[in-house]
Amino acid sequence: MRTIARLLVCLIMLSLSASVSSQEANAEAQSQDYQPVYITMTTTHWSDDPDIDFSDWLDTEKEYFNKVTSKNDLILNSGVYTHYFTPDNSEVVLVNVYRTWADIEKANERNQELIEESWPDEAKRKEFFDKQSSYYSPQHKDEIYQSMNFAIPPAKNTGSTPRVIYVRTSDLAMDGKGSPENFREYHEKITKKSKNLKGYYTHRHLWGSNSREMAEVFIFDKLADIEAFFDEEQELVETNWADEKEREEFMMEMGKIFTGKHGDYIYRTVPELVKSNQ
Repeated sequence: MRTIARLLVCLIMLSLSASVSSQEANAEAQSQDYQPVYITMTTTHWSDDPDIDFSDWLDTEKEYFNKVTSKNDLILNSGVYTHYFTPDNSEVVLVNVYRTWADIEKANERNQELIEESWPDEAKRKEFFDKQSSYYSPQHKDEIYQSMNFAIPPAKNTGSTPRVIYVRTSDLAMDGKGSPENFREYHEKITKKSKNLKGYYTHRHLWGSNSREMAEVFIFDKLADIEAFFDEEQELVETNWADEKEREEFMMEMGKIFTGKHGDYIYRTVPELVKSNQ
């Protein structure tokens, strides 16, 4: 039986030195009265079986969402993201947000209880989950992230139109040369001032394949807003650091937090499968 993890990325950021370990980051977050959340992210793939009928995929997932995910109080936020502009058009990203690390395991146990309550007949339960699993390839990967305290919580999307999610992943240098205060200043002066952004979250690696990974999640109403945001961002940078030399020095100093390696991904939400308790 496939355990479905769900959304939202991400949330929030602590004042993090690139050289600080995850344990030290936790202590720093607590000292600032910031409580990070924990994000499980499962990247799975559509089945490539030509005989699979995907016409009732959404109805199947909505049934699971309504009977299990929406009723599990240990899952704070949840969602499903599908490929828009990424290297792999078969990607489906399932994300859940939890208050504590322990809640991840507890929530899985609660999911199982809700599954057995919702499908008490074992044969019908097997039939449902066989159908649900048939939509996906057996290939998947699991990651766990910790939120960081730089965020712009979005207003709930009550409509049926998918939102556009731009994810930028960057590798932390972790050599102690960069200051997180530069990133905080940029967040306050630039990111938070954007009129195009509908939400923004940050999170970093806690368990998974890349210990350097930090991600920024930008939420927009439509694809064109991303380009408008980039233009707006440049204007805000030039306004806040009018002196070109000071601007270059600031950006160079902030860049020391990262190795320079980054990735760009664009996904779309599935509005019917979003759970948000914010």
